[in-house]
Amino acid sequence: MSSHLFSPFRVRNVALKNRIGVAPMCQYSAVDGLPNQWHVVHLGSRAVGGAGLVIVEAAAVAPEARITRADIGIWNEAQAEAFLPIIRTQGAAPGIQLAHAGRKGSTQVPWVGRKGVAPEDGGWSPMGPSAIRFKDDYPMPREMTEADISRVEDQYAAAARRCVRAGFEVLELHMGHGYLLHQFLSPLANRRTDGYGGSFEARTAFAMRLVRRVRAEWPQELPLFVRLSTTDWIDGGWDIEQSVALARQMRSAGVDLVDCSSGSIVPQSQGPMVPNFQVPLAKQIREQAGIPTAAVGLITQPHQAEQILAEGSADLIFLARALLVDPYWPLRAAEALEGGAAWPVQYERAVAVTRTSGSRP
Repeated sequence: MSSHLFSPFRVRNVALKNRIGVAPMCQYSAVDGLPNQWHVVHLGSRAVGGAGLVIVEAAAVAPEARITRADIGIWNEAQAEAFLPIIRTQGAAPGIQLAHAGRKGSTQVPWVGRKGVAPEDGGWSPMGPSAIRFKDDYPMPREMTEADISRVEDQYAAAARRCVRAGFEVLELHMGHGYLLHQFLSPLANRRTDGYGGSFEARTAFAMRLVRRVRAEWPQELPLFVRLSTTDWIDGGWDIEQSVALARQMRSAGVDLVDCSSGSIVPQSQGPMVPNFQVPLAKQIREQAGIPTAAVGLITQPHQAEQILAEGSADLIFLARALLVDPYWPLRAAEALEGGAAWPVQYERAVAVTRTSGSRP
């Protein structure tokens, strides 16, 4: 059998063995931005599980770019070196997502309560396009100056150079989920009256400057992805038509794929949480912007993922929660779609037993 999900995908000089990517998922388990043994096990198990691409969670480009104090970062050389032992294993291409939390920074980790943390308690003073809180119990951000914007561009450029030295092969810029770049894109968070606010061209200016700056630092033979919240799901916010227009510009500037998510610019910014709810967004951008896309969000079954690719709605399938529950989802999917999977030799005796007993491996 030959499935779409297990066909290779080549982008620039990087060849993925299949169309399954591990989406960036924050673990909130770092100290001083350094990945540790938790990340070794977490990322390594997903690679052993058969995914073609493993993208490291949102890595902050500066200490004040973090969501929480427990975020990983890549603002110094020690952090970059800490990734070296864990980024390449079992044939999965290593990727990393660069991010800046903006006004959603200086908060508690989710399982504590996700409220703002004051500077005197170990937090910091976040910034954003405008002085508008994400919600009442989050810190009030200060409005960024043009000097702040230039400094953030420098931080992304420096982080991209560290990613090269660390050995990453795919770089993704986070422009979704209500974080800094998304804040500039959406009129719900951006009330500026200068060259970075108001019109579509002004609200996208920072994002496009950043794309060009990072593309200049990132090797031409390696792909650059962008995670985009393709709609805010709210009238008057960022929407799919603007996402298509931005995707066209980003394609021309050297972006190779749009990772299509949505929402989270304000607390009520959320789509219908049903299977495939973001797939039509990926399809529209793929067709109208002429750029490859990744579909993500409540994709949990192998045949579901296969159908998305077969219908031409996306080029890659990014999984998040499904891979938290089952790191071996790709291998199980290969059993279902291909009639067999290349399980690690260390696990073959278990696979043989479960096949004989009639249960799935």
